[in-house]
Amino acid sequence: MRVESLTLEAYENTIQAAFSPKYEKQIPLRRARIKIEILKRLIRLARELNIIEEKQYLNLESQLQTISKMLAGWLKFVQS
Repeated sequence: MRVESLTLEAYENTIQAAFSPKYEKQIPLRRARIKIEILKRLIRLARELNIIEEKQYLNLESQLQTISKMLAGWLKFVQS
């Protein structure tokens, strides 16, 4: 339930950033990055507790890494 909630919150933040002027994008992008980092740790914990299988974990972790890199690039662009 918490993973779903964080995912939706991160998604909301990225949508908010997409529709904001450049000077207002930093705050929602930072919030989204934090939520993605929390998600990565929750997914890792779920794997360690055998709540999800290794294959699921690797797939989710790969996707979260990609999202994190994209958000970092977007944030770097906005800050320049």
